[in-house]
Amino acid sequence: MRWMLFFCFSTTYLFSQNYPQDYFQAPLDIPLQLSGNFGELRPNHFHAGFDFKTQQREGLNVYAAAEGYVSRIKIATNGYGKAIYITHPNGYTTVYGHLQKAVGALEAKIQELQYAEKSFAVEAYFKPGELPVKKGELIAISGNTGGSDGPHLHFEFRDSKTEKIINPLYFGIPIKDTKAPTIANLMVYPVGANSVANESKRPTLLSLSLQADGSYLAQKVKATGTIGFAINAYDRDDVSFNNNGTFFTQLSHNGTPTFEVLFDQMPFDEARYVNAFIDYERYKKSHQRFQKLFYNYPYAWSNLRNVREGGLINVSPNFVSIERIEVSDFNGNKVRVDIPVEYSNVPAKIEEGGIKTPYFIKCKTDALFEKENATVYFPAQTFYDDFYLQFEVKNGEVQVHQDIVPAHNSFTVTIRDESVPVALRSKTYIASVNGAKLGFNTTNVEGATFSIRTRTLGKFKLAQDVLPPKIVWYKQPKNKDWTASKSLNLTISDDQTGVAKVNGYINNQWVLFEYEPKLKRITHVFDDRFLNDGANNLKIEVVDHVGNSTIFESTFNRTKKK
Repeated sequence: MRWMLFFCFSTTYLFSQNYPQDYFQAPLDIPLQLSGNFGELRPNHFHAGFDFKTQQREGLNVYAAAEGYVSRIKIATNGYGKAIYITHPNGYTTVYGHLQKAVGALEAKIQELQYAEKSFAVEAYFKPGELPVKKGELIAISGNTGGSDGPHLHFEFRDSKTEKIINPLYFGIPIKDTKAPTIANLMVYPVGANSVANESKRPTLLSLSLQADGSYLAQKVKATGTIGFAINAYDRDDVSFNNNGTFFTQLSHNGTPTFEVLFDQMPFDEARYVNAFIDYERYKKSHQRFQKLFYNYPYAWSNLRNVREGGLINVSPNFVSIERIEVSDFNGNKVRVDIPVEYSNVPAKIEEGGIKTPYFIKCKTDALFEKENATVYFPAQTFYDDFYLQFEVKNGEVQVHQDIVPAHNSFTVTIRDESVPVALRSKTYIASVNGAKLGFNTTNVEGATFSIRTRTLGKFKLAQDVLPPKIVWYKQPKNKDWTASKSLNLTISDDQTGVAKVNGYINNQWVLFEYEPKLKRITHVFDDRFLNDGANNLKIEVVDHVGNSTIFESTFNRTKKK
């Protein structure tokens, strides 16, 4: 019955594959609520799966969604943090991220890997039969590790062969949804120097009027030249109570689709196209994500369908039309906006913004600019559109535009400075400047030449980090007696380039310390294998990204349990 709701779309791509509906179970045993859905717009990426709420806490049981084997384990301080990948015999892989810890044989395997490599961060792949799991088997405890902003479970479906991520809704995940998406705002964009829309050469908001049938009628657009549209839209289900991403968006001209976006599945390497899809400058300035239903130059994002003329509309004399935008969710709930457009040769009262500089970038060709001791190199296809680059060198700072133009690929910033003492060059790096804050970039040093590869425009300068990291106890008990504690905790920090490596030793043996950057904390869960009964020696070594290190040594007491 569910599938019948979609025939109003296009059966050619919505039903390209029949996904199993009763094969997988939910990974949590609580009512499912979403804090993030598939394809949701995130900084620099589309969200790759579901984020399930875990009642604002860690410690919930996480279960295998189906029979299979653990094919990959990855433990990291960023990304998905502690993550488990289960490959199933039906051709799909499920992913479980931001875990607090695994359980049973999986946790034992993780610690075996960590002790073998003497590293908290590890990654390993496994063959069928090595780590089998059953459907509904307890595999982990939910957490908040990696790049997570709060406790939740990240959950994905992937095609095991192609590695493409698939929208979990196709597998019958039970999320009740009877609510239509919301189009909060609509904007018209004049595209090109000679285009005008509603007497403006800049993007303009259009008012929306609710109609009796539940659709919206937009303010009339009077234009000449080429125009495009963008929407600020979101979706809600019946049980999650927060705004999530949309599923299907269609722009049509006189009944013919001209730009469609479908979040059915996507390759990982296309996630950054979110910056081409949104009005990036507006997002950076206002934190609103307007989804552009047009482009000047095509970009290779697989979720675009039925694109004609780049979604752009050429308004010439005698042009009159009704453009239509429909946004639908997976269950077929939808909202519609009709936009009347007609030709008008009324000149613009608001001129195009922006400053023309000597540094014009054509996105399809390489560009190399030099000024004083600084060089910037942009390979072809670094950017999605052409633009005038702001490039200045002043008071030791190199201004490479502003972070209002998205870069898809890395470009190179090089600074040469013979005045940097030879002894300091290994401690020197190119920093991103954000007000008084300096951000570290991994820097290649060759003599007096310093270079970085980055995907963020902005201001840069040379900086030195000669200060070692800091290490202090976290809530040390009285008399240094840790007998009543299950773990030992310290706070570590580095004010400039950040923590790169942590090693801990008890009684001269390497032991596992888990590192949580969000808390600036390292934790060792006591293991009697490494402990003396009574006094124990502790040594912690922390190294930052330019090689400064601190060694912390202390003693603590712990009585072994009989």
